[in-house]
Amino acid sequence: MKIKVLLIVVAGVLMSGTKAFSQDKNFYIFLCFGQSNMEGNAKFEPQDTVGIDLRFKVMSTLDCPALQRTKGNWYAAIPPLCRCGTGLTPADYFGRTLLAKLPPKAKVGIINVAIGGCKIELFDKDNYESYIATAPDWMKNMVKDYNGDPYGRLVEMAKIAQKAGVIKGILLHQGESNTGDKDWPRKVKLVYDNLIKDLNLNPKKVPLLAGEVLNADQKGACASMNAIIATLPQTIPNTYVISSAGCEGIADHLHFNAAGYRELGRRYGEMMLSILGYK
Repeated sequence: MKIKVLLIVVAGVLMSGTKAFSQDKNFYIFLCFGQSNMEGNAKFEPQDTVGIDLRFKVMSTLDCPALQRTKGNWYAAIPPLCRCGTGLTPADYFGRTLLAKLPPKAKVGIINVAIGGCKIELFDKDNYESYIATAPDWMKNMVKDYNGDPYGRLVEMAKIAQKAGVIKGILLHQGESNTGDKDWPRKVKLVYDNLIKDLNLNPKKVPLLAGEVLNADQKGACASMNAIIATLPQTIPNTYVISSAGCEGIADHLHFNAAGYRELGRRYGEMMLSILGYK
């Protein structure tokens, strides 16, 4: 009887070790969320679809038959990196920038859930339903793609991703729809704290990188929001603000153009490399 129990214990240990070994600690995973500038407003160009390092991956958060992508699976990070028909995002050149400096054994994975025009309240898991109830129909249709719960889909995909790699950071680009809301940092903290708790993460090891909205130097219609975004590190200690100064915008004064997304993405990447200890 004692031998039988011992064999069961040994088998359990071996199985546990196999499961732990399946997680690649060199697979760096980043969660991305926000509104239209994170989902990608600019059309990607030929240069954005070639020369992509095969170590750069995207997890599809939706079934996209036309792209031959299935929800919850990893694919080469060829745009679009958000929904099936979105455009270029900061995440595209964030990943490229990281892999240009990370060791050859490193991989980078992106999980991007973003909804154009949404307030940060959409990602508040305790109050999102009341926010959606008042949202315009076009936004409700996008939310339906995530089974009515974008935050829940982000967590669902992240939990799958944690079986393969390690979540190293969270990227946020949102704020246009909350322009002037001085309570925005607290609302972002609610979302960040929920992600940390729901995914069993260590906040000291998982920074939040928050990008500025289209800058005043591009006549950004919501540029005043950058003053509020600048205060985010006072509310969430492990937070870094990514400057949008000089990142080109388009005529609507809300969105970046393709060149602007590339530069903003590089800045996210350079900041993350610095956090990881790379010059």
